[in-house]
Amino acid sequence: MTTYSIEADGGSRGNPGPAGYGAVVFAPDGTVVAEAAESIGVTTNNVAEYRGLIAGLTALTGLGLDGIPVEVRMDSKLVIEQMAGRWKIKNEGLRPLATEAAALARRFRVTWTWIPRERNSHADALANEAMDAAARGEKWSSASASTRTTTRILDPGPDQGPGPEEAAAGSEGSAGATAQTSLLGEVTVTTSSGQTGNPWTGATRVATTLILLRHGQTALSVEKRFSGLGDPPLTELGESQAEKAATRLAEAKLDAIVSSPLGRARQTAEAVAKATGLPVHVDEDLRETDFGAWEGRTFAEIRERWPHETNAWLADPAVAPPGGESFQAAGHRVQRARERILAAHPGETVLLVSHVTPIKLLVRHALNAPPEALYRMHLDLACLSAIDYYSDGPSVLRVFNDTAHLTYAR
Repeated sequence: MTTYSIEADGGSRGNPGPAGYGAVVFAPDGTVVAEAAESIGVTTNNVAEYRGLIAGLTALTGLGLDGIPVEVRMDSKLVIEQMAGRWKIKNEGLRPLATEAAALARRFRVTWTWIPRERNSHADALANEAMDAAARGEKWSSASASTRTTTRILDPGPDQGPGPEEAAAGSEGSAGATAQTSLLGEVTVTTSSGQTGNPWTGATRVATTLILLRHGQTALSVEKRFSGLGDPPLTELGESQAEKAATRLAEAKLDAIVSSPLGRARQTAEAVAKATGLPVHVDEDLRETDFGAWEGRTFAEIRERWPHETNAWLADPAVAPPGGESFQAAGHRVQRARERILAAHPGETVLLVSHVTPIKLLVRHALNAPPEALYRMHLDLACLSAIDYYSDGPSVLRVFNDTAHLTYAR
């Protein structure tokens, strides 16, 4: 396997009947970089197959690898031949789906390959898992999926990796698949007004809560480019995201706001300051990682120009991009910032407005997780996370990648 590839499938139990799709994206070395599955109600096999294709192309788009060669493999002769332009689309119900898939496919150099059903077993299994979950009244998730032999490894590109600052898998500002359902207000309101420890951890004292807010969208977010110490301003959507986060945080009874010095974080923090009446304090150590020569480039671009350096950087947190900063070095300064803030605000609720890498580093440390955990976290733009710190107990992650405020009117 020398290129990225997508395998997709869909099925309907009745045709039409209860339907679902599955899609899997493979890296060139054969590892799985993304999976998707969903029950889609009552429809036909062909609709489900097209939905599977769209899900696979969408997942690949989220990795920020525009322009790369991609092989799409499906056991649906109809979908493959129609997408390749060899068969006409006679069913008007399929035309909008084919149009959507074609628009996604134009972002890559796609080869369309038909394969027999037995060679499409992974995507077929995902589709059936989604339909089985729906039959139980549940929603499919990778955590509840049946065990398969293929290893699931998330690609650490600009959307999912710990470094590229402006990554946002899926649609900008939408609630990601990892968003939590608990309201942040429920987590934070009681912290500084009477929470008395955590019986699960043995802590007996009031926690200091750090609420972690990633800034809103910038132009580099849209193009999925590495954004470290560069200072692009928020887009119009980014300003809206900041305002929505501010509206929600106005209910969280904050005691202080601390921001990265970079403009996109400061803009986001100022929106919260306006909503809460609190001043913004700046901590230099909350800035994003310095990506050096990779600043402003896509993951695909750095892969092509610096293949060996990229592999070393992904394998070792002590390795820095050319002319940049390692995750290890960034981790040391983020820990310094955390200790200063905790010492200055015991028992209080403090908002930290920062970037992908510092937030992931704080979460990783709170969970006592290995460095590899950075590659298995995703943070949406303007998302909220929250960590409780106890002076006589371990830290507790209370919320992660919560984007409900971007989706629902409050």
